[in-house]
Amino acid sequence: MRSTTIMLAVASLLATTAGCGLFGDPAAERTEEFLRALAEGDTDRAAALTDAPDEAAPVLEQAYDALDPESVDIAVADSQEADGEDGDDNGAGDVSIVEYDLGWHLEGDREWHYTASARLGQQDGDWVVQWDPAVVHPEHAEDHTLALIDVPAELPPVLDRGGDELLAPQRVTSVLLDPVAADAGEGLEPVARTLAEELSQFDEGITTESILAGASEAGEGGAHLVAALREDHFQQVVDTITDLAGVHVTWQERLLGPTPDFGTPVLPALRSMVNDEAAANAGWRVVTLDGDGAESAELHAEQPEPIEQVDTVMSHAVQSAAEQALDGVAEAGALVALSASEGDVLAVAQNEAADESGSIALTGQYPPGSTFKIVTAAAALSAGEVSAGGGVNCPGSMVIGQREITNDRDFDLGTIDLSEAFARSCNTTFAELAVDSGPGALGEAAASLGLGAEFDIPGIGVFTGDVPEATGNSELAENGIGQGTVLASPFGMALATAAVAGGEVPTPTVLDVDGSGTEASGVGEPLAAEVTGALRELMRAVVTRGTASELDTLDGVHGKTGTAQFGDGSDAHGWFVGYQDDIAFAVLLVGGGSSAPAVSVAGDFLGELTDRG
Repeated sequence: MRSTTIMLAVASLLATTAGCGLFGDPAAERTEEFLRALAEGDTDRAAALTDAPDEAAPVLEQAYDALDPESVDIAVADSQEADGEDGDDNGAGDVSIVEYDLGWHLEGDREWHYTASARLGQQDGDWVVQWDPAVVHPEHAEDHTLALIDVPAELPPVLDRGGDELLAPQRVTSVLLDPVAADAGEGLEPVARTLAEELSQFDEGITTESILAGASEAGEGGAHLVAALREDHFQQVVDTITDLAGVHVTWQERLLGPTPDFGTPVLPALRSMVNDEAAANAGWRVVTLDGDGAESAELHAEQPEPIEQVDTVMSHAVQSAAEQALDGVAEAGALVALSASEGDVLAVAQNEAADESGSIALTGQYPPGSTFKIVTAAAALSAGEVSAGGGVNCPGSMVIGQREITNDRDFDLGTIDLSEAFARSCNTTFAELAVDSGPGALGEAAASLGLGAEFDIPGIGVFTGDVPEATGNSELAENGIGQGTVLASPFGMALATAAVAGGEVPTPTVLDVDGSGTEASGVGEPLAAEVTGALRELMRAVVTRGTASELDTLDGVHGKTGTAQFGDGSDAHGWFVGYQDDIAFAVLLVGGGSSAPAVSVAGDFLGELTDRG
């Protein structure tokens, strides 16, 4: 038999045709019209072309909505004569069978193609589609619905540099409350009160009031998500909460760290990256569901593509030590640790108080205080103004422009060598050196240490610092001691100390994957070897005989303390930055008052690493 085929492409939910038709074959033309209406999403019009519009309309609408196609291709063949119902011959042409191919183009480049057929008969002298759900798909049936189901890709672990798990797939249980069912059972408020009593141990924000407020917004037939619990937490309350009226649970696999607050500044971004890849690699199925919602038949399936484990250059041991060092610190605290030689981001830690302000460890913008004297010293040494052992003045105070610069408690050391001035953190010395170096010297030295540079690091976003050129000597003097207009993040100061330790700014990275390199801009030329050598000498003196002498019990620690006033000057941030062997780090305690608490945190961090071997 001769066959004629038409193609109908529907894009953006609008069908367009090339004007072709099956002239002389009214049954096929009516089938084309029916399918075109379905492809356009006009399910009422499609239903009207059947012999049972009231039955067809909801089935067609449900199928179209379930698939939500971006476009639909249709290929219709010529009709074939068929016997009438019950096998009776009602005469040639009274009943026809029309076959067609349907190609559903679904969201996410998903394609579903199959062949189906419709039976058409005469009604009032016109052709109509004899309604049967099988016109949508041969396996569709009465009282069934279609469903498009995602098949998640298996989540891979995120591993540290040694293969230890930073994030691992774990079961998370969602606790849902149906307010109508709860009210009909034990009563909504008693159920909410019991849930709050059981779940507040995991999240203090879960209260009876918060649950009732969420339940009131659930809407008719809706459910309120009360909590998402790790498996160990869920097992602690399962016997108490699952028997409550209106409470039901669902679960899914998620990537979790060993504790809820582990690696909060960096691991959520890695989790999102993996989740995005999992979504892109997800499989999918088209199934029919019976009246009870149970799966009846699988019409099509595409398996998810596997995802490889994510390797990072982070260190579980260093991250744990950093977080442990911040435990118990009342102020918002952050600690960043890098490999001085390679730039590998070993750890990014914050306490809960810091988390409230976002990722301050990576993107915080704070005056660096006296830790910036590393930059000022680099500028002065590069200009040849002074050497590490050269003499400098350290009066208790001095006036530069319209700014009076004072030392802590106005200490006056007279004429001393630069190493002593750095170790004792003499403000007057470094304010004067900044002015003598000239307006552009601090910015140039900062760039050579990575401050102010921009890095596009796959997996994290960072801010290193900002060192604008001063508008006058007063501002230049303030900038020289890390006040004024200069800003830095803990990440930026850790990078600067890594540059001192390694001789040049390393390229920071998080992922250990080919082709995921960091893009950098604004990094200055490396400092001269004699300059970095002198800076190392100065930073060692801070620990052996200066403001961080409590760390002298630890081998080979180099560092610089910093106290940075803010606001009206009555409060200050506390800093300590430094390196030991190949680990460069920076500690910031927001509003810490002085550098002393930051030095203690650094000591705990380095001591823990020593104990871990």
